[in-house]
Amino acid sequence: MNPRRIAVLISLLVALAAAIVASLALGAVNIPFSQVIDVLLGREAPGTTTQIVEVLRLPRTVEALIVGAALGVAGALLQGALGNPLASPDVIGVTGGAGFGAVLIIILFPDSIALLPVGALFFGLLAAAMVFLIGFTGASGGGIGRVILAGIAIASMFAAGTAALMAAYPDRVPSAIFFLVGGLTSTGWETLKQIWPYFTFGFVLSVFMIRPLDRLLLGDDVAASLGSKPRTIRLLSALAAAVLASAAAAVAGLVAFIGLVIPHVVRLAGGTNNHAFVVPVSALGGAALLVAADTLARTIRAPIEMPVGPFLVLLGVPVFLWLLRKAV
Repeated sequence: MNPRRIAVLISLLVALAAAIVASLALGAVNIPFSQVIDVLLGREAPGTTTQIVEVLRLPRTVEALIVGAALGVAGALLQGALGNPLASPDVIGVTGGAGFGAVLIIILFPDSIALLPVGALFFGLLAAAMVFLIGFTGASGGGIGRVILAGIAIASMFAAGTAALMAAYPDRVPSAIFFLVGGLTSTGWETLKQIWPYFTFGFVLSVFMIRPLDRLLLGDDVAASLGSKPRTIRLLSALAAAVLASAAAAVAGLVAFIGLVIPHVVRLAGGTNNHAFVVPVSALGGAALLVAADTLARTIRAPIEMPVGPFLVLLGVPVFLWLLRKAV
């Protein structure tokens, strides 16, 4: 890597470390970082410090790390596969499907709220499968335009279903708001225990797609001449992105912005489209941004916890616009 990319990588690592420190130390009760270190090392800590760090903040921080990294990687894969810097999990219908699945559980089965992550994951993957079926089959299947149009149609269909549920049961809508705007909760490790296999599958598949996506940068004809199959590369990349985005939605709700902006910022800052750089650095950037935004969301009006979605925009948009202006 050239010095510019090394500087970007080091900056993101420092930002991620700072965000983790703040996430563990700050909240309704501020804890000195020395005591946080004592808890993490198994030493004795005063009062309820151990319970606050181990039971409430550590699981939430880990969730933010994994979800942010998953959304950053999902966006990088989709933008590379579709050749569109505006591509995001919304494009393949994951966001709309996951939102419908969660609202379905919240509104129709409020006594089974523990199934919410499963419902969001199932319908997120279902929406992506429908987009794949429409976009990658037929005589002209696999075309970028067809996949994007299929994603818009499927996302609109699930959004209409979500709106219909909310209109039919307006008294239950407040329970769904936190999920729809995106937010992490301090519920321990239970959700991650259900969802971690999907994160693992998505991350592993994304690693194997890095080199094929770099070949796509040369154009479909050149990639095919090198032995690659552009249609298969796009399908597998979209599959990995769909699994990661669905799993992220199951944990943190409809967290917007990360999958769209972080890969674009990474490419602009690093001055490269090489996926060996863009994909892992997007994971770092997504993780750092979500951990920082979640810390801000739960401290700015402590002890009241705000949803993290609006703070992602607050933190990320100025940086994105600045880099975009420099690039232009």
